[in-house]
Amino acid sequence: MMKNNIRNVLMRYLAATAGLFLVAVGVALSIESDLGTAPVSCPPYVAHLCGGALTVGEYTGLMHLLFIVFQMVLLGRRFKAAYLMQVPAAVVFGALTDIAIGAFSWLDISSYAGRLALTIAAVAVTALGVSMEVLPQAWMLAGEQTVWALSEKTGVRYDKMKVCFDVFLVVASAAFSFIFFRSPFGNGHEFVIREGTIIFAICTGLCMRLTDPLVKKMFGKIISGS
Repeated sequence: MMKNNIRNVLMRYLAATAGLFLVAVGVALSIESDLGTAPVSCPPYVAHLCGGALTVGEYTGLMHLLFIVFQMVLLGRRFKAAYLMQVPAAVVFGALTDIAIGAFSWLDISSYAGRLALTIAAVAVTALGVSMEVLPQAWMLAGEQTVWALSEKTGVRYDKMKVCFDVFLVVASAAFSFIFFRSPFGNGHEFVIREGTIIFAICTGLCMRLTDPLVKKMFGKIISGS
């Protein structure tokens, strides 16, 4: 019995980590598409363009730590000690983001159709990654956990809240970009927000309506924790 429990926990954390990696790949592909970055990477990318010494992944980790603080305030006594697993998840995800960005830096797609296809692929990979990250109920990115907390607090369905949260990240990033660069889109040489960002903000949560049941069907009880 204990051996089965240990195996179940191990499988759930392996699946969740694979989900983190897929989300990081989605971020990297969105950056390489040159049509705007994924919403979750917009704030750290703006911070990076401002001349900060940290990498996009390191700023991403810091952003997720701020999300954890927000959850503590939002949930109060309902914030469980187990939720602190988001801290190592933030560190791991930040490192995976930098690794993925380096791994796909060789991509150089010149045609608009090709870059649009890359954006769509990034959306699909990100949605699959989030589904794999959420289902096992192991460690979860603070961004996704924050969406869950807001969903629990408001009663709004998770996928709809995901869309709202992504839109908020994009709008906030555009505001900060305008303050620092006098442009809501980036510094004039690198674009943080373009049509690809809007596609990400709207379509990732919608795409999860397909990836959630797909992941559940493929892995079921192995990673569901049930």
